[in-house]
Amino acid sequence: MGYRLGVDVGGTFTDVLLVDQATGATFRAKTPTTPRDQSEGVLAGIRKACGEAGIPLAEVDQVLHGTTVATNAILEGRGARVGLVTTAGFRQILQIARSYVPGGLAGWIVWPKPEPLAALEHTVEVAGRIAADGREVEPLDVDSARRALRRLAASGIEALTIALVNSYADDSHEKALAALAADEIPGVPVSLSSQVLPEMREYERTITTVANSYVQPEVARYVRNLDAALRDSGIEAPLSILRSDGGLTSADKAAQDPVALLLSGPAGGVTGAVWFAEQAGYRDLLTFDMGGTSTDVALVLDGTPRIGRDTTVGDLNVRASSVDVRTVGAGGGSIAHVPELTKALRVGPQSAGASPGPAAYGHGGTAPTVTDANVVLGYLPDELAGGEITLDRKAARRAVAEVADAMGLESVEAAAAGIVDIVNENMFGALRLVSVQQGYDPRDFALVAFGGAGPLHANALGKLTGAWPVIVPPSPGVLCAYGDATTSPRSEAARTVVRRFSMLDSDDLRALLAELADAAGTRLAADGVPRALQHTVHEIDVRYHGQGFEIPVTLTDAMLKADDLLAAVGEAFDVEHERLFSFLLRNEKEIINLRVAVTGPRPNIAGRALAAGGTDPGGAFVRETEVWADGAYTRAAVYDRDKLQAGNVVPGPAIVTEMDSTTLVLPGHTATVDAGGCLLIRPAAAPAGFDPTDTADARE
Repeated sequence: MGYRLGVDVGGTFTDVLLVDQATGATFRAKTPTTPRDQSEGVLAGIRKACGEAGIPLAEVDQVLHGTTVATNAILEGRGARVGLVTTAGFRQILQIARSYVPGGLAGWIVWPKPEPLAALEHTVEVAGRIAADGREVEPLDVDSARRALRRLAASGIEALTIALVNSYADDSHEKALAALAADEIPGVPVSLSSQVLPEMREYERTITTVANSYVQPEVARYVRNLDAALRDSGIEAPLSILRSDGGLTSADKAAQDPVALLLSGPAGGVTGAVWFAEQAGYRDLLTFDMGGTSTDVALVLDGTPRIGRDTTVGDLNVRASSVDVRTVGAGGGSIAHVPELTKALRVGPQSAGASPGPAAYGHGGTAPTVTDANVVLGYLPDELAGGEITLDRKAARRAVAEVADAMGLESVEAAAAGIVDIVNENMFGALRLVSVQQGYDPRDFALVAFGGAGPLHANALGKLTGAWPVIVPPSPGVLCAYGDATTSPRSEAARTVVRRFSMLDSDDLRALLAELADAAGTRLAADGVPRALQHTVHEIDVRYHGQGFEIPVTLTDAMLKADDLLAAVGEAFDVEHERLFSFLLRNEKEIINLRVAVTGPRPNIAGRALAAGGTDPGGAFVRETEVWADGAYTRAAVYDRDKLQAGNVVPGPAIVTEMDSTTLVLPGHTATVDAGGCLLIRPAAAPAGFDPTDTADARE
């Protein structure tokens, strides 16, 4: 067993985590991100991590990478110039879109509608028509198609999307156009909607395929450059990229299907959280990733993150599988302000970012941020990021004092506490979106906190949600890189099958699912995962006939083995429909889409084992400090996390410091160190007979 290398590229830092698969030992590195060529920062981090491990780069077996290249291309509007080919009569499909306007009442008055990723002047129509049942209604007009493609070539497009109506039922016209495009626009990458998203609903299929084309040239260029740089440095290990759904794909497939990478970064954090939570004995959890600008939250049920069918980045919403992550504009850099009209304190979504950053960073920032509030309250040490950032406490007080003055408060600490309370409530709202609004009680879950700022607010979020224990993994600031290193390959196949239950039998359904499973399994086998090691999950989108939306139903082994598969699917749909909406209908049920996901085995990485110690954490004690809690200053102990041992119990109030994050334990709570190095925070007043090592007790 060799070494797995997880790499996560953020806006400010690139995190690298090297894992010895035999011992579970980890070596981490944090280097500045290099926006001009991200591969430079990645290689610098890899060399640093391998240097700490004392191994040559050639000993790395696998490089697993979560990337934001596709995400940033969308957010920054610097994707390719996309040409779009549609069926005659559908040229304005992106402009018509869906009749949805974000915001409250009359939001349409001020909402600037985003520009489509493929401009109308770069959109052409072709004659030819396929019916919804796959019949050819009108043959493809090859001559007019050639003329249309030549017009696109003359306009200088850099990528081409072919999205014809009903092509999910028969893709022959799209494939014929792709062959023509190879002659008329050679060298331009082509994306077919029947391959990117072979499902009904032409707008969703078109916008998803256009997004794929929009980011494809930049993602392909980045993947090629990184792969070449790795090989030039002596790393012959294959490069795998993390998908939005938390699975891995090969570098070549990532370059062909980059729309599946839009939430690659957040997915890595959720995957890493699952791995550490399982080591601690928990499989039902809420994840809470707080960074400098935003907070990402997700729900994991029985060790499996909930996978959504939509991916949203900025104003763009596409139909692509992704971990169901919700984002709120609340982070360490979120700016606090008091509007003149209401005099009510607000926090975010504006952020001080990395430059100039919070006032406490001393880089020219003056606006009061969440980080400045935490500094005023005494929750942060004098230095962050291993000494790279020295905090200016006076500057933080000056910034927060502006809020106190605007609100007429005599105490700067009271203003700082208000800022922290409000940002905590904002994040609590996001956690409710993935739990309460989905029909789940957060008290039935553990809460895993990570990111640079997450552990600082984790204890407070535990109090708000009632989710115990709060789990703070080791190295929470680089957990996304750990997730990249501990995930497995994944492939997915899908098909639209609009059939009422009375029009289909169980054998037909099994045959269709088997066909999709074979297609996904074949692709995974080509990536080096033998069939015998593959795990298959089947999912069916079901609705009542006449309904405008469908609900995904995951098939269990018992359902697949049932004599009447359709009846088993119908019963599972009823349970989920009633859980979500509290009612059932008598309408006949209808199958819309079939999906099969095939994954490889989880990597066999040994868990980290801390040296056992008693309950006394005195060996890690650093000093005492003062923190603001419950309206007054109180003494708190500061501990060095690297010196804590398994079994140590840290009573609050306390601060636990490490290179990439800081954990706050509030009064009335304790943090127990488990064998894998996680901090498990719980209320100190546990009920009689409570056993903190017992998973069932811990969830009460």
